[in-house]
Amino acid sequence: MPTFTIGLEKLPWSNISSTAYRATGKLSLETVSGFIQDMRPEPSQNLILDSSGVSFLDFAGVGALVSLFVNRRGQGKTLAPTSLTPQATAVVIVAGLQKLLPIYKTVEEAAANRS
Repeated sequence: MPTFTIGLEKLPWSNISSTAYRATGKLSLETVSGFIQDMRPEPSQNLILDSSGVSFLDFAGVGALVSLFVNRRGQGKTLAPTSLTPQATAVVIVAGLQKLLPIYKTVEEAAANRS
């Protein structure tokens, strides 16, 4: 049975209030627990998640993004997913969450909207 992972790499880009991570792999039922455990403690005011390397996103993965978004919003912080693949975008749309989650095309666009 294959092992599924979600990799998270903190990008060297950052400013005073924002931190960006690049996610790679599958954000799915098998990986959401570790993803949330890794991302929830991030202290930065604005968290930008470059999802261009996410090869597969399922409804559990979308749920993890929503959970992280709501948790951060409750703390007065933000989450800005960026660079979703066409498959991930389709899952977000089917889930009806495109108006809840502020999704940006690029990390730079998200950073400009968080400054």
